[in-house]
Amino acid sequence: MEQKKVKPLSTIQSGETVKLAGIEAGRGLNNRLAAMGLVSNVEITVVNNGHPGPFVISAKGSRMMLGRGMADKIMVSSCDYEKDNGRPGRKSK
Repeated sequence: MEQKKVKPLSTIQSGETVKLAGIEAGRGLNNRLAAMGLVSNVEITVVNNGHPGPFVISAKGSRMMLGRGMADKIMVSSCDYEKDNGRPGRKSK
């Protein structure tokens, strides 16, 4: 079985979609992010990762702005379907 690489959300480019793998923070931030709907295996699309501008993501149909420190603590992995023609359940030929 292939092990997915995990990296901070802050390193993901605008337009990329990833899956939340974990949060490397204390209980307070974990609870705050969970209240925003950011829990394990949620797909996150980075809307804007401009420097020094805002860090904007889209998840579960909502757009959210995160601080860079928060984005550094959110660990993500690539989505399987990105390799499969960009659509879930459809393999590229």
